[in-house]
Amino acid sequence: MKTEQKIYVALGVLAIAGGGLYLSKKSTKEQALTHSQTSSSADLPTIAVPKDDVEKVTKLEIKNADKSTVVLEKKGDEWVVVTPLKAKANSANIRSVLDNLKEIKTKESIDRGEAMYGQYELNDEKGVHVVAYKAAEKAFDMYFGKSGSRGQMARVSGKPGVFVVGGYQAYLYTREVKNWRETAVLKFEDANVVQTTVTNANGLFSFSKNDDKWSATFQARNKEGKLEGSSDKKWDKFEEAKLKDMLRAYKSLSAEDFADSGADTGLDAAEKQGGVVRIKLKDNAGDITVKVGNASKGTSRYALKDGGDGTIYVLSSWAAEWATAGKSKFEKADPKKDDKSKAAEGAAASPMSPEEPGE
Repeated sequence: MKTEQKIYVALGVLAIAGGGLYLSKKSTKEQALTHSQTSSSADLPTIAVPKDDVEKVTKLEIKNADKSTVVLEKKGDEWVVVTPLKAKANSANIRSVLDNLKEIKTKESIDRGEAMYGQYELNDEKGVHVVAYKAAEKAFDMYFGKSGSRGQMARVSGKPGVFVVGGYQAYLYTREVKNWRETAVLKFEDANVVQTTVTNANGLFSFSKNDDKWSATFQARNKEGKLEGSSDKKWDKFEEAKLKDMLRAYKSLSAEDFADSGADTGLDAAEKQGGVVRIKLKDNAGDITVKVGNASKGTSRYALKDGGDGTIYVLSSWAAEWATAGKSKFEKADPKKDDKSKAAEGAAASPMSPEEPGE
């Protein structure tokens, strides 16, 4: 064999050997990477509460750095707030938390120690600490901190490490205390109302329904504040639609807030300070009475449902103003007054004409 041919053969053998070595190293590298990824995934803790266990949760503790610690417990079929006060809980908000506990998963490990807890606001002073119990057993115990471009930072209580988690909905856990409370005041079908009255400083408004048609009377107060002897039987300006507006405001009545301890509610003299709304339902389904008292903040007012659990609510002006209403609130609009009002508004808004003195 010629020398030139021997060189080519040697080069070919060398190339084959090199290719084999490259493929061998590549395979080893890929296996190592796969093993590393598998190991990394295996090292991530499983934190989501299983679906079956979620329904067994009987207690929730949620501590926010800038808010009070809230403790919620299930008593029979009902959830209640036990800390920082005693009250019926908002079942819809609790249901949202329980459903979310099934969705929270670790996605990535950031650090295996505790040194970065302060940086990511995962310490007791800054973190949102969520604990869910099944009877006396903890089903979930996590701290949640900063959320940024990398995602939501979290740690498992009692275990070192910082993780990125997915599925966590921060707003569900960072509510104000009042938003953990049940805000529903009334629930009824307005079509089932057969009679209603409103009693306030202006007088007594009485409304009755016959064959789906509403009629109304008004009994005014005299100078001494007492109701006059007879009702205004002919209330021509009464507008049925206005009463229906009031019933729509009350049929799913909810509070916007709750009274602070020691607040001057005025509910002991509701007819004088605010008003009393009484609603009678057909088929002896019951009577509803809501007392409305002093103003709370702005035009919102304190309110109390008779026969309830004693909770003093704060109602928005939209609902409260029906209890404090004057006669015109339930009457047809006066076109003449409206025209005069619009004309006055137009005159105030219009610039002066050149003939008018203005300089």
